[in-house]
Amino acid sequence: MNSPLRFAGQAVVYLGFAALIGYFAHAPVYRHFASDQAVLTLSFAHSAKRKGDCRKLSREELEKLAPNMRKPVSCPRERLPVVVKIEIDGRELFAASLPPTGLSGDGSSSIYRKFVIPPGSHQIVASLRDSNRESGYDYQTRQTVQLAPAQNLALDFRPDIGGFVFY
Repeated sequence: MNSPLRFAGQAVVYLGFAALIGYFAHAPVYRHFASDQAVLTLSFAHSAKRKGDCRKLSREELEKLAPNMRKPVSCPRERLPVVVKIEIDGRELFAASLPPTGLSGDGSSSIYRKFVIPPGSHQIVASLRDSNRESGYDYQTRQTVQLAPAQNLALDFRPDIGGFVFY
């Protein structure tokens, strides 16, 4: 039943699979983007301000609530959208209003986008609004960067250190 011919056949099949996997691991070279281009990656998650202000509940409103639900201050859960804009060399590259996540619209707004740009020196202006103001931005970072061919420049948002960060 376990003849040497059977084991030799299995070995040939296994070697064929190994050769096929080895070929596809190295042979078709895949490039994420052209070697004469650079990439700007915008990636962050940020929670905007709440849509409304917190308000103090009156004694009558508190008495209508169940005892375990009686908090003296009521704050809305829903958050504002985050407005983001990226400019390169004075031209708008990206602009969007990012809605909050979550069933109640109370989560953070997030984005992950890649932009292929030519290498060289560029003036990048990154702006973000996370409040209910009508115009202007709450955070704005202006930086001149020198991009090499095939370089990936990451742009993150960190409000704790003042805004956008270039990596």
